[in-house]
Amino acid sequence: MIRFFNEDVSYKLAQKQPTRQWLKRQAEGEGYSIGELNYIFCSDDYILQVNKDYLKHDYYTDIITFDQSEEEGVLAGDIFISVERVNDNAGQLRVLPEQEMRRVLAHGLLHLCGYRDKSDEEAIQMRAKEEEWLTGFSAPLKA
Repeated sequence: MIRFFNEDVSYKLAQKQPTRQWLKRQAEGEGYSIGELNYIFCSDDYILQVNKDYLKHDYYTDIITFDQSEEEGVLAGDIFISVERVNDNAGQLRVLPEQEMRRVLAHGLLHLCGYRDKSDEEAIQMRAKEEEWLTGFSAPLKA
């Protein structure tokens, strides 16, 4: 089950059900099913506090993923997304905010699938997988 929450912002995800189906399809393509997956939309200040409290990092970020998976092959977790960072990144990248949000949604799920982005090589692989997934967003949806 994929759920979307707002913490301290009012954000309405466009195409909520197609987005759920797309994320589920992408996870299945990686050999996983979705358990309980929560996307929490929040502000820069909120995600900064999460970053400080749980990861001991004192900087802004667009996304923080907490893996709560307990069963082999079943993805579960809490993914915090700063709507402000996503909108700012979209402007810098000259893409629509909705497109950048989909990339960030995919990014969090890719982390749960085991992809990392700490080294340059890992980051290149992560970006390639994000692009691959983004092209699948407009693919026909299963009934």
